[in-house]
Amino acid sequence: MRLYDYWHSAASYRVRIALRLKGIAYEQVPVNLRQGAQRTLDYLAHNPQGLVPSLTDGDATVTQSMAIIEWLDERQPEPPLLPLDLLARATVRSLALHVASDIQPLTNLRVLQHLQHRLGVEERELHAWQRHWIAEGLASLERRLASVAGVYAYGDTVTLADLCLVPQVYNARRYHCDLVPFPVIRRVDAACLALAAFAEARPERQPDAA
Repeated sequence: MRLYDYWHSAASYRVRIALRLKGIAYEQVPVNLRQGAQRTLDYLAHNPQGLVPSLTDGDATVTQSMAIIEWLDERQPEPPLLPLDLLARATVRSLALHVASDIQPLTNLRVLQHLQHRLGVEERELHAWQRHWIAEGLASLERRLASVAGVYAYGDTVTLADLCLVPQVYNARRYHCDLVPFPVIRRVDAACLALAAFAEARPERQPDAA
């Protein structure tokens, strides 16, 4: 397998965790988003959306981090990333999408570049934008986790929700968000990072880390 990713991409981070949890060997192909490598004709031929991550397995290509992770989970069921119970599965997916659909997209690079270069938003205001949307999203997530979290985001087993939570907490720290109001999130993050799969997937440990 080949994973096309970027070290600071939260979506790529999720997939790296999944691959390591599953024990799947893969080759990393860095795509430097800051230098615009995702917009080259070669990469667009591979992924017309011009986003990371994308994963290839032979002639097959899967894009979008959530689709990649669920494909990996179905391809190699152990350890499972979704519970067996249908309601529990829906809850875990909902927690994961809380991050992947409602928090992270508002602070990803292409949104920030549009705000800065097209709309003239100054860097100070840009940072305030990032902190606002991360804090608002984590506040509602904290309330949800209060009733379902155990050692991890949902009970005492790592799930898809944790794969989305940890990269988002990394970004929160990167943007100097105050995490004191979110004790459950901080506890779950710490429990996950104690696992080798999460620690090895950290951005600063990737070959293209700057």
